[in-house]
Amino acid sequence: METQALAEAVLGRMTGARMTGARMVVAIAGAPGAGKSTLAEALCDALNQRQPGVAVVMPMDGYHLDNALLDARGLRDRKGSPPTFDVDGLARDLARVRAADRPVILPVFDRDLDLARAGAREVGPEVPIIVIEGNYLLLDQAPWRDLAPMFDMTVFVEVPEAELERRLVARWLHYGHAPEAARARALSNDIPNARLVVAHSRAADVTLRQDTASD
Repeated sequence: METQALAEAVLGRMTGARMTGARMVVAIAGAPGAGKSTLAEALCDALNQRQPGVAVVMPMDGYHLDNALLDARGLRDRKGSPPTFDVDGLARDLARVRAADRPVILPVFDRDLDLARAGAREVGPEVPIIVIEGNYLLLDQAPWRDLAPMFDMTVFVEVPEAELERRLVARWLHYGHAPEAARARALSNDIPNARLVVAHSRAADVTLRQDTASD
């Protein structure tokens, strides 16, 4: 399914949701490097081209724990794995977003700074579609599975592991790692996280199989 077709499917579902006065939350999940961020932004753009102001992106990466806290917990080398996120904070903000009764201020992860910036994005109550993207949104393990009732439509981006590895090594090269260090970081943390996502995520409403998108 292409992005434009996915946008049409989302708008079709939104029609029913809006009849009940509800806000619609679309969750895009997949392994690290699968292209979730790219797809979420493209989907949001496609939706807003049809109906200006109808959609906004809510990245799950804004809920990364701070490096100082990861160091204290001995989890710095596993940054990006499930226990290195503030799932309770994510659930709390998702509930506030779904209520759509006031503006909600959200954190956004800054890859260049390697930290989450608090208060970096505002979602107004007038926006009917929230596109949230993240590795573990469909993970069928506690506490992540408790997020399931907050999603009205789910999308999983499926990419072959060899392609994921290529992209993830390229990502760390882009951020200044030497070739061997980039490969070691991808294989020691990112790829195990990817295998967890692929093996233990719930089935999505829509599965997109691709090998050319970037994340």
